[in-house]
Amino acid sequence: MTEQLDIRPASLADIHQLTDIYNHYVEHTAITFDLAPWSVKDRTLWFQQFADSKDKNAPHRCYVAVDAQDKVLGYAGSGTFRDKAAYNASIETTIYLAPSSIGRGIGKRLYQHLIKALQATTAHRAYAVISLPNEASLALHRSLGFEQVGKLTEVGYKFDQYWDTAYLELRF
Repeated sequence: MTEQLDIRPASLADIHQLTDIYNHYVEHTAITFDLAPWSVKDRTLWFQQFADSKDKNAPHRCYVAVDAQDKVLGYAGSGTFRDKAAYNASIETTIYLAPSSIGRGIGKRLYQHLIKALQATTAHRAYAVISLPNEASLALHRSLGFEQVGKLTEVGYKFDQYWDTAYLELRF
């Protein structure tokens, strides 16, 4: 890949682009089980979970891949796995690319950056929840060391059908 690509921590200045990327998947795919697009205001509230990312031990991170013009090509993040204190060392990861960035190796580089950063935090396990079918996402996660540890059948309902999800785990 010869194009210029920079990976940096996401900032609030990126929120409009992050919202646009995510809403594409909300509106056109079952990759996320959100049913309605997010407003920038709501996405700004979501972004607050990354406020401690300047703390090198904080496990909630968000990174963006940007081109030479600082256009966001995609983002990868880690957040709360489950909202109970005993789960604090477990995080859920996510990655979304602008549709024009798919298949260019950007996702793997971005995810590798996130994982490397997470290895220096208090995170003990990372989990990815992938709606099925999604062979490209499964292959990406497996190539980065995630292993499938579970499957929930017909757990989500979107676009007039039920969807399964796979749970993948990465051990730090």
